[in-house]
Parts: sequence; C-alpha cells; structure tokens
Amino acid sequence: MKPTIIIGGGIVGLFSAYFLQKEGIEVTIVDRTDLKDNCSTGNAGMIVPSHIIPLAAPGMISKGIGWMFSSKSPFYINPRLDFKLAQWCLLFFKAANETQVKKAIPFLKNLSLLSKALYQEFKIEHPESAIALVEKGLMMAYQTSALEKEEIEFAHLARKHGLEAEILTPADIQNIETNLEVKARGAVLFPGDAHLDPGALYGFLKKYLEERGVKFQYNTQVLGFEKTGSKVEAILTDQGKIGADKIMLCGGSWSGELAKMLDFSLPMMGGKGYSFTQKNNPEIKQATILTEMKVAVSPYGETVRFGGTMEIAGTNQSINLNRVKGIFESINRFYPAFETKFPAENQIWKGLRPCSPDGLPYIGLAPGYSNVLVGSGHSMMGISLAPATGKILAELHQQKATAMEIQGFEVGRFA
Repeated sequence: MKPTIIIGGGIVGLFSAYFLQKEGIEVTIVDRTDLKDNCSTGNAGMIVPSHIIPLAAPGMISKGIGWMFSSKSPFYINPRLDFKLAQWCLLFFKAANETQVKKAIPFLKNLSLLSKALYQEFKIEHPESAIALVEKGLMMAYQTSALEKEEIEFAHLARKHGLEAEILTPADIQNIETNLEVKARGAVLFPGDAHLDPGALYGFLKKYLEERGVKFQYNTQVLGFEKTGSKVEAILTDQGKIGADKIMLCGGSWSGELAKMLDFSLPMMGGKGYSFTQKNNPEIKQATILTEMKVAVSPYGETVRFGGTMEIAGTNQSINLNRVKGIFESINRFYPAFETKFPAENQIWKGLRPCSPDGLPYIGLAPGYSNVLVGSGHSMMGISLAPATGKILAELHQQKATAMEIQGFEVGRFA
C-alpha cells in the first residue's frame, strides 16, 4: 500500500498528518526545507475566533493605498511588473466588498471555533506538550477616534454573530495590565480568544508524529506529478519518484506553484511578516493587538513576542528593516515604560503567510482530481485554523462527513 503524501511540513501539514495517523493511515511529509524554521514557528501564536472578517475587506483598498507610501505601514504591496501579482490584486479588489465578507463570516467563524475546541482537546490529551495555551482572550487596543469607531463597530458585529466582546475604558485596561501603563484611548476584549507558543507546539507535534511512524523527507523539491486520468500516482522530486495513494497540498505560499504543475489555478501570494522576542519587563500580561499598526503582542511570562506587518512579497524572504522598525516603534507608543531594545538582524524572525485573494483558505478536493486534497491559504491565521483544517482534510481523505460546511473554502473557486 502506497502512503498518503503531504507536501508541506508547516503546521497545517502536521495537523493533517496528526488526524490521519489517528485513522491508521501511513503518511509521508515532503518539504522543500529542513523544517527547522518556517512560517509556523515564530508567529504570534494567536487562536482568534474573533477574526471573522477576511483580509479582503471593505476599506482595505483605500487603507492599502495610503499605506503604500509608508515603508513602516502594517500592509504593503511591493509594486512590480508581475502577472501573478496583478492577477492576485484584481481578485483581491473584486473580493473586498460587503457581500463577499457577509458570505465569508460564518465559514471563518465556524472554522475558528472548531479549531479552538480542538486545541482545548489537544491540551487535555497531551498535557506534556508544553504548548502554553493561554485562554485569557485578546485585547484590541486603540489610540485614535477613527480606530475606536472601527473596533466598537466590529465588537457589535462580533456580538451579532454570537461572539463575546467587551468594550474597555482606559481604567479597565489598567485593571488588566497592572504592571505598566498602557497608553490607549480604549480597547475591545474578546474573551474567547487565546494564544500559545507556536514553536513549542510545532516542535512537540513534529516529534509526536515521528514517534508514531510518520515519515519526513526533508530538503526535497517537488518537480512534477505522475498522473493517470483524475488520479496522481506519484510525485516527482529532485530526490526521485515517490509513489502515492493520495496527495495533500499543504505547501503554504508555494502551493500555487504546486497547483500549476497539476494544471489548476490556486491564486496565492506570500504575505511576509516579522517578529522578535524581548525580555518581558515590566511584564505585559494580556495578549493584545496594537490596532493602529496591527502589531501583535504575545506574552509568555518572562518573554514577550511582538509581530506584525503584511508585506505582499511573493516568495521573497529578505528582511526589510524599515518594516521591523514600524513594529518596534509601536511598542513604546502603547507601553511607554516597557524596556525595549531593537533586535539584531539575526534575532528577527520572518515568515511568508500564504494569502488567497479573498482572505479565505483553500480546503477540499482539487478540481479535476479524485485523490488530491488542498489545505492552504490561511493568511495570518495558520496557527489559529490548522487543527480544524487538518481534521477536515482527514475526514475528506476517509470520505467521511466533514465536521462543518466547507463550501466557502472551495479549492477551485477562482478557476
């Protein structure tokens, strides 16, 4: 019996393997890197059922145009002559409207809530994992009246969709952050959100899978596929041919290139983000997003991680220090007494989030194939949505009913 091949060893690939091995399926994970550092390890680690509005939302076009003129802005598209980028931007523009967002909200919400429940189960099942799942919610802190209006409107929308949202005054914020001043006009707290240490999760999951017989093939470039009708029989790599019973494309920002080899369209761009970790002094207690600069703050006791920016950069992995400065400068704007030190370049983590044009992931069967599944395009919510995506892909693999309706994530929606 040939194994199921998962192409891509990020967190979505690992959770897919996790649920498949529970079903007794033989799995091999193939990745183009050594898996020591990827988009799944150094991000903010936030589990965010509150994030029900996709990246392609009304207002993002006008905001994006304004942000294009700042090298430190939270969202940036590097303008260049590139057909793939032009196609992605056109689809993004078409998706950034209220009708599309209303359609997307229930799918994103249900996928997020399923993931949160699966994380809670995972924590109980694996108390030794040390993933540090902290269920204290997420605070959206703002300093301007424009962001106050936006965040409060969103709080009402979240409540309308059954999510908890608390509107906080500056005094409420200080009751939460007792160790240091927070310079904010107010905040919205989403108690149902959580955060964890993504590196600890990734390391535990990878070791756990290895111990249970999941094979990993590192530093292996996929060059093509051997096909018979609607079925892929093998993947062709620079390390030789690998026979496959079924294939899962979980290749992150490179998934579009894999889809092209299989002759279907999967519009995808890499959205580069950065993070760095500092000594947590004075201690920040609450996971927070500093909304003006879209900077995520993830406290882990003695350390705290700051991360942000969405730089649509294809698969370019160079570090743009100006964008890191934008994250760094926001820290003391909100936490004046926090002891900051600009990180050395080798202390800056970078990752490419796989961004679909409409901000929704691709989850399901690949168009035209009976044994190819896709799980990619989760944007900045890969950690948040990975368990649910992995579970759904395993259910589809086993031809079982899925835990939720997945029509909104259709793989061939841009075909």
